[in-house]
Amino acid sequence: MRRLVVPIVCLALSACMPATRSESPTRAAVADTTLPPMKIFATPHPMPTSRSNRDISRDFLDLSFKMESGRALETMTRFETPITVRVTGRPPASLQPDLSRLIYRLRNEAKIDITQTNAKNANITIEAISRDQIKRSLPHAACFVAPNVSTITEFRNSRNSAKTNWVLLKKREKLAIFLPNDASPQEVRDCLHEELAQAIGPLNDLYRLSDSVFNDDNVHAVLTGFDMTILRAYYDPSLSNGMTRDQVAARLPTILARINPRGQGRSPLYLKETPRDWINAIQRALGPGTGPSERRASAQHALNIARREGWNDHRLGFSHYAYARLLQSVDSDRAYTQFLYADQALRRAPHSNPHRAFVATQLSAYKVSGGRGEEAMALIDPQLEIAARAENAVLLATLMLLRAEALELANRHDEAQIVRLDSLGWARYGFGPDWAVRAKLREIAALSPLKGRY
Repeated sequence: MRRLVVPIVCLALSACMPATRSESPTRAAVADTTLPPMKIFATPHPMPTSRSNRDISRDFLDLSFKMESGRALETMTRFETPITVRVTGRPPASLQPDLSRLIYRLRNEAKIDITQTNAKNANITIEAISRDQIKRSLPHAACFVAPNVSTITEFRNSRNSAKTNWVLLKKREKLAIFLPNDASPQEVRDCLHEELAQAIGPLNDLYRLSDSVFNDDNVHAVLTGFDMTILRAYYDPSLSNGMTRDQVAARLPTILARINPRGQGRSPLYLKETPRDWINAIQRALGPGTGPSERRASAQHALNIARREGWNDHRLGFSHYAYARLLQSVDSDRAYTQFLYADQALRRAPHSNPHRAFVATQLSAYKVSGGRGEEAMALIDPQLEIAARAENAVLLATLMLLRAEALELANRHDEAQIVRLDSLGWARYGFGPDWAVRAKLREIAALSPLKGRY
């Protein structure tokens, strides 16, 4: 389930003014009323996993034999026949091409026999419904997957019954994925990747995974090389529906040696488990339903736990980042210091490039706000390729818009206009409707001390 715990690129500094849909466009907007066409990530460029197979084996077992709540699953469940997928409801135009690309990747990278169909008896039904309908069913979810149902009505009628209880599931034959049809194209696609992966594969999320969508920090937008390795192992012929953890554990070394030979000679990291109190603190800090002061207190508590645990991985960086985000509205200087600590922690952590890219948006925003364009570009430029490879249009568009402001500060106005215009196609995919794109343009333009001259 994709929860509303996301590393939103929040750039609000003390100098920023909130934007509304009715505000007049500023210099950051294109001259006319039509934005450029939406851009898409047509060709995936996933990085092969660089993990030790011993780490992957441990991760596979923890992902496959536990729920997100921590409840144990006694046996493995998966589809034992070719998987068919259909789309119902009112899907946005972007869903079909994104689904086609995802199915292609699953067939070619994970070697899973999965196809799209229009048949009513499809194994997996993707129902595109409104966000309000999703919230009425699961208030804290942006999207979710459920077993043994095909429609949201059927889920509501069967909720809290044995029929939709994953712990009681013995085999997978029919599931439904509920996606928002009124969200941005990127949010719909991100939900599609995570929920389809969990519909066919492991059900758990692990915060210790820095290079995976099976992680509730939602830093990764699309399935990674690690994720495809996990799914390929999940559907290896030597595994089957109903196997226990011990039975799977006995066969995993041979499976991983065959499908991921590069992981055989690597040293394992053996990252420590993530304590439940840190997870709860992060969810209180970044999830819905809590006030600003409680959010900050929860983020501070999560950071204290990270320090107590002695973490030197991405979780320490993420703890600093979450705390910094929540400090911005009350103490910009302390927030900046926490962003610096986040970057320092992530620089030392393996597999944390996308995490650093999110932090770079914040640090470069401070540089732009202070009129230091060259320093901002030094932070931004290394992150552009990382954001593009990660297929994160929100992140990429934000970095490009910040770079445009930095170029303006450096008196490179023609280059700034080219970068700004180029960013808008990505912004349309990442932020959605024109008003949301223009609001982001105004927000980032407001950072610049030059704004008053236009």
